[in-house]
Amino acid sequence: MSPDALPTVDLDEWPHLFIEGASAVAPVVLTLHGTGGDEREIVALGEAVAPGAAVLSPRGRVREGLANRWFRRLGEGVFDVDDVIVRAAELAAFVVAARSRYALEGRELIAAGFSNGANIALATALLHPDVVSRVVAFSGMYPFGDREPGGSSPGLELLLLGGDHDPMAPATSVDRLEAFASARGASVTRHRRPGGHGIEAGELQFAKEWLAR
Repeated sequence: MSPDALPTVDLDEWPHLFIEGASAVAPVVLTLHGTGGDEREIVALGEAVAPGAAVLSPRGRVREGLANRWFRRLGEGVFDVDDVIVRAAELAAFVVAARSRYALEGRELIAAGFSNGANIALATALLHPDVVSRVVAFSGMYPFGDREPGGSSPGLELLLLGGDHDPMAPATSVDRLEAFASARGASVTRHRRPGGHGIEAGELQFAKEWLAR
């Protein structure tokens, strides 16, 4: 789907923050919260992985009880893939609209997300690589269930960070994500650690160095 074919979104109706960086040409980090988070609690992730960058931080618009999410799920680790695809297109449209509103054209944009936020970042980049072409995914997994959407992703760069014993983002699913993205032409870097779901200091440092390379 080209940017011109994306759905229309209204930024005035979509809760989000934009915080300018150290300069008007600094990269922009699109920060994406996990389930139950919001646009404010994830802002610090932008500064942690890309000091001096601007931060664009939207809120997931799906509600699960009182929790904000990025797409519906049918159970723990079982995603409503139709909704994943729809919400990925909406997030891509949000990025396009925000680039225009905040005069971000020509500036590098990096999506950085945790858990559910990592999954929507990955889905958006894999389906809309012209809009989001670089992703730092903490505790993310393969977001398309039993499907393998068509298309290719040349030029897409993914950094996958996670624990080998993460019950919410199983290593087998990350294996599949790595193989799927690589087969589509994406460049995939994977950083594994012992342990489970979360973000560790060593991962933040690895992400910072990966983005600065």
